[in-house]
Amino acid sequence: MGTKKDIWVFGDYRNYFQNRVTLQILSRAVYLSTKTGGNVCAVVFGHKVDEYVAEYIAHGAQKVYVIDHPNLKSYSIETYSWLMTWLVKEYRPETLLVGATRFGQETAPRMAKQLKTGLTADCIDLDIDEKGRLVQIAPSFGGNLVAKIITPSQRPQMATIRPGTFHEQPHDIEAKGDIIYLELPKELPRDKIKLVQSKHKPYKKQKIEEADIVICGGRGMGSKRKFKKLFDLAKLMNAEVGATRPVVYSEWVPHDSLIGQAGKNVKPKILLSFGISGAIQHTAAITDADFIIAINKNPNATLMKMADVAIVADANQACLGIIKAIKEKIRD
Repeated sequence: MGTKKDIWVFGDYRNYFQNRVTLQILSRAVYLSTKTGGNVCAVVFGHKVDEYVAEYIAHGAQKVYVIDHPNLKSYSIETYSWLMTWLVKEYRPETLLVGATRFGQETAPRMAKQLKTGLTADCIDLDIDEKGRLVQIAPSFGGNLVAKIITPSQRPQMATIRPGTFHEQPHDIEAKGDIIYLELPKELPRDKIKLVQSKHKPYKKQKIEEADIVICGGRGMGSKRKFKKLFDLAKLMNAEVGATRPVVYSEWVPHDSLIGQAGKNVKPKILLSFGISGAIQHTAAITDADFIIAINKNPNATLMKMADVAIVADANQACLGIIKAIKEKIRD
């Protein structure tokens, strides 16, 4: 059996080599466990998953609960959420953490409902208070405030965490951990959706969360046509392009470019910000950037004040100027 203070991390390995969110959460769970005294545990469902089990142990998991069965080869929201709920009721961990991927966004609310507990979504930090409770830190009220949320009485304490929020621990080949193999229950919920066919879509570009250089644009770029110039600049700089919420909602770029509360956290070596004022739902997602260059007409914009270099200029004109300068340098 588990202990009351254990911290569980739901293992999402479906796109393991590109999506490192489970490893990132395990790293934070190791830190939290130093304050609670509980074990760090990963939970894995699937078929032929030994490789991922070993990886989770190498990245901080002291225990891994595994249900390995051919019937779990394909992801099912009903089956996976039901199994996790069943295990939590059986082993009663103190905390359950899930990556805020599409997978986690589907399963975590269902598990919280079944377990009759609270859930804080899209956390940007986690800590433990003086009473040993999980402090779930997340933007709130449209991103205008950062809230510290606790679950006073219900257990487990649940939170989803966005990819890129924490740094994963280095791979430790000498790490040891307990592996608990469990039988798949005979009585499972009937799936409402039947998988007919699946096809792997190869990932062609680097993920924005892992890019060394990120170019992020806001409404200050002026229009969708002008915003596209940021992609020309990104190509010259081998960078990735992100956007603020107003840009995404205006459909200038797809939602997977969103950097902020409901999108992605980034930690590039260099972040170039074009025409962004700096609402908290955006700035909270870029605090790990090593060096920020902000370009805005308003010298008093929040992002201009937090930038390492602030340039007072029209964002579109500045973008065109940088593109021209780089091309001239290349020709020379």
